Formats: sequence, structure tokens, C-alpha cells
Amino acid sequence: MAEQYDIIVIGAGHAGCEAALASARMGAQTLLITMNIFNIAQMSCNPAIGGLAKGHLVKELDALGGQMGIVADDTGIQFRVLNKSKGRAVWSLRSQNDRIEYSHRMRNIIEQQPRLDIRQHHVKGLLIENDRAVGIVTEVDTQFLARAVILTAGTFLDGLIHVGLVHFSGGRAGEMASIGPSRQLKELGFHVGRLKTGTPPRLDGRTIDFSQMEEQPGDPEPVPFSHHHETCDQEQMPCYLTRTSEQTHDLLRSGLDRSPLYTGIIQGIGPRYCPSIEDKIVRFADKTGHQIFLEPEGKSSNEYYVNGFATSLPEDVQIKAIRSIPGLERAKLTRLGYAIEYDFFPPSQLFPTLETKRIQNLYFAGQINGTSGYEEAAAQGFMAAVNAVLKMRGENPFILSRSEAYIGVLIDDLVTKELEEPYRMFTSRAEHRLLLRQDNCDIRLMKYGRQLGLIPEEMYQDLIRRQQAIAETKEMLKRLKPNLDDVNPILMKIGASPIESSESIDRLLKRPEVQLTDFAGIYEQEIFQPHCSRFGIKVREQVEIDIKYEGFFVRQNEQILKMKQLEEMKIDPDFNYQEITAISTEGREKLQRFRPLTLGQASRIMGVTPSDISILMIMLGRDKRLRL
Repeated sequence: MAEQYDIIVIGAGHAGCEAALASARMGAQTLLITMNIFNIAQMSCNPAIGGLAKGHLVKELDALGGQMGIVADDTGIQFRVLNKSKGRAVWSLRSQNDRIEYSHRMRNIIEQQPRLDIRQHHVKGLLIENDRAVGIVTEVDTQFLARAVILTAGTFLDGLIHVGLVHFSGGRAGEMASIGPSRQLKELGFHVGRLKTGTPPRLDGRTIDFSQMEEQPGDPEPVPFSHHHETCDQEQMPCYLTRTSEQTHDLLRSGLDRSPLYTGIIQGIGPRYCPSIEDKIVRFADKTGHQIFLEPEGKSSNEYYVNGFATSLPEDVQIKAIRSIPGLERAKLTRLGYAIEYDFFPPSQLFPTLETKRIQNLYFAGQINGTSGYEEAAAQGFMAAVNAVLKMRGENPFILSRSEAYIGVLIDDLVTKELEEPYRMFTSRAEHRLLLRQDNCDIRLMKYGRQLGLIPEEMYQDLIRRQQAIAETKEMLKRLKPNLDDVNPILMKIGASPIESSESIDRLLKRPEVQLTDFAGIYEQEIFQPHCSRFGIKVREQVEIDIKYEGFFVRQNEQILKMKQLEEMKIDPDFNYQEITAISTEGREKLQRFRPLTLGQASRIMGVTPSDISILMIMLGRDKRLRL
């Protein structure tokens, strides 16, 4: 008799791990199916978490009750906050991680999680009844039944690995591809596309001459991803910077006639923002060198990841080109770089819950939706699982808006925009990024994590106390007006203009060069002291941000309120747009394909004009068939 579960998660990458943990922690009996138990949470490409905009996703996921930030902190070997020279809206945390330890730690957490089983199987197909997913069948014809299935197959769906003119089936190096589910989905009528990604070679660190490179240390006081952690105390390891040379480029060009990318063998679309090294030397032919970062794979490994040198060129070309780079003249390759093509299913076929429109109770998360990156995958896995459990309970779905979270931007972009290349999160994609900073993820989202039962009460109460302290401090700063004899010497010391009449500290803080700690000599409260408690530091930082950016926050909130009116206008997802002939032909076609749930979503679909939205708005007002 087939075993019965509430939720089955296929794939134990970053999307699958978050999906399985969220599902089980919300009380659903969950099964995580993976081809290889030893490769759970494998960092298939670079051994790093976060980065520009991606760090926001990790911290948001953590505020909701996800696991990635905790494991990233526990296994980090270097931490850096990027973009510190720019405004706080684009500061992003990135960690270098111990690849082996990250996978081991995540697997251990999954194994200890109640209501979560792990099975090593190759999934042959999905069990579908009356257009509903009801389970899976494995390579040995074992059936597992479930009320919902979440597919997080990564690059494994009909995966094809390329090294030079040689190509072979595989999901990633050393692992077989998944063939059955992809072909079954095509037969069920899903639209499919092909994407490509790549990875660089790895090197034996004992054969690298680091003395010819520039050392890249981490931050002296590491900032953790997780709100569960106050600090990151583990020893950090440096990365190293070098550059390609003209000789490197000449050697790479010599292999282009055997490049699967330039001989037309690879048909999938690759990421424009993260090109292979052979693509760089062709597209940026005027550049005499490109930055190469040597990143350690872990404390117990000699391997180094060659960031910036993704390639699918033949082995002999890879070796020669690597050895032409300063510091790598004697380098030995432990693993070759390669490209991989794989099937993805355009996410216009999904609801914002990540449930498929064609098959009920079937959810897609991660690279199957055309995204790239561990962080984008993890966020999708978490959201898919939460919504699968909520649907199973008969409760309302959990959908974050674009004004609430980068996760909201990510999913809204996926379900409303045409995907022309692998999707990667950027700060520029978030129109309200000044409000969606990494420093206020807990303030924005932890209330939802608590409601879902994924955030401990003690942790949430700590946030409530901090928010109260922030509000009280801001009120206090509006009242405090230091004497001119006290404040002007302080202002002149920090290079600010003196004042002629008494002003509140609140007003003084609006000057970019003024900080609360500048007034430590006048006031004794903890908030003014440079070395106050961790709680006090968090309060102080938030107070300063709120006061300095207050005018910008007001304007962005006004824009959000205007947009909210569109978001609140619901549309029946089953409505036939072909009946509204006043809408443009392209608009009807796009609306019919994407089937937006709100007028706001409809307005963001490429090809749907403002005129189309105006007509749709009028129709919503008078045609009950259009409204949800």
C-alpha cells in the first residue's frame, strides 16, 4: 500500500530544503525525495550565500522563519557587507561558506526535523488524477501519495553537460539528469524552454602562488544573516584577487572553434549578467583583463573556486588559460568548468502562490521557474510550501506584495513578466527599495513568520520591545534641544555648520554627517554611547535611518498607497479576456496567458498598455463576471 503524506517535495537543493522544513514546521507530514542523500543543500556553483540584493532575500527568508541564513552564519568563513560606499538601500551582506559543512549542517537539521522524512529515489513521474497532483512514482515503481507536490528540480530536468565538443546527460557534474517529470509535464500541456548556466574550474590551493595576488579580507566585525544570531565569531579566511591577461585572452580565443557556445551546440539562453569567460573576451574585446577571485571551498579543503572564470571550453584550453593568469602558473585543476543546459517551465504558468495553473496542488520552485541563484530558489521553496500547507488547511494564501519584500518582487516578476534569460534578483528591480532594506527585514516580515508559526514567541517579543524603544527614542529626540554652547563645538568638530538657534536632535540628525554618538558628551542615555548593548545598537541604527530618510519614506509610502488601490481590485482568473474586444490584441493575448489575479498584476505584464488597464478597470466596475 502506498505511503500517504501531506506534502511531497522533489529535490533537496536550496529550494527543496526550505520547502520541506517550512512544510513540516507548519504541521504537515512531509516527504523530501532526493537522488542522493549525501548531496542535500549542495552548493553546486560558488560556495557563497547572499550578495547584491540576494542578501536581502536571505534576511527576509530568515525573518519569515526560513533556515538558509542560520546555516550561512554557522558555516561562514568570510562575511562582507557590499556597497557600503552607497546608500543603505543597496547595502547587501555576502558570506563565503564552507561548502561541505553547509551541506552537512543543513542535512543534519532536516534529519532532526519532526514530521519530515527523507528518501533517496529517482522520481520517474507524477501521479495526476482529474488535473490534480496526488503523488509520485519512483524508478522502482514505488508510489507515494500526497495532498500536494512541490517540484524543485534545479538544473536536473533533461540536463545536458558540455565540455568543449563533448556533451553528456547530467543534472550536475557526477549526477544523472531527471528525464521523466520533464517529459510528462510537456505531455500535460506545459510550455517548456531551455536555459543554460555554467561553472568555473576548481583548483588545488597548494599549487597557487597567493603572493602574486591581492588579499581580500572579510569585514573585521562580521554581520550575521540571521536574526537568531547577534554575532559571527568563527575564524575568517581571505579570498584573493588576480586578473586575466592578454595572453589569457589569446589562449581562450584559440579554443572558440571548439566552444559549444560559439559552435551552436548550446541552444539554451544563458545569464547576460554573469557571462562565461569566453563570452567576456568576445563581448568586451577592448578590455585587456578581467577580475578573477580565488575563493576557498572550506576549512577542510584545499580546493579554490575561480570566480569570474566560468567556462565550457575544452580541457586543454582551460588548463592553458588558467596557467596564464598571475599566481596560477603552476595551478592544478581538480575539477573542470562546464556548462549545463536544462528544461525550465516559464512561470507565467503559475499563480502567485507558485501553484501551477494547469494542475492543481502542483507547485514549482527554483530553477524550474527560470531563476538562478541559491537565494532566489530558497525563497521560492519556502513560499511554495507555505502556500501548499495553507491551501491544504483551507486558509487564505500568503502572498507578499512588491512594497513589502524582495520576495514579493521576485515572485511578482516571475508570474507577470516574460522570462528572456535566467532571472536574478537586483536591487534595481525593487521600485520601493529604500523601504526594503536588509536592516529592517524583521520589522517588515517577522509578524508574518510568527503568524505562520515559524518564528518563536520570545524572538517576536524581542522585536516588539525594540520597536517600542525605537518609537520612544524618536519622540525623545524631538524634545531634546541641546544648548548652543554644547552643540556647536560638536558640529564644528565633525565638519558641520554651527547653528544660530536651538534645534532638536531629531532635526540635527537629518544632516548626513551627524550621528547620535556625537552627542555622547552631552547625554548619558545608552542610545548615545558608542559602545552600548547590542539591543541599544540596533535601536540606534534604526532611529538614525528613520530620521535621516523620513522625507523619502513619506513619498514612497504615498506611491504604495496609490498602487494598493490597483492591487485590491481582484480579477477572476478564469475570465475569458478574448471577449473584451476594446483591449488591444496583444493585451488580450497576454492577459489570457498570464491570468493576473489583480489589476496591479495586470498593469505589470509586458504588452498590456495603460489604455488596456483603463478599459479593464471600467469593466471591473460594471461586469461582475470579471471580479473574483
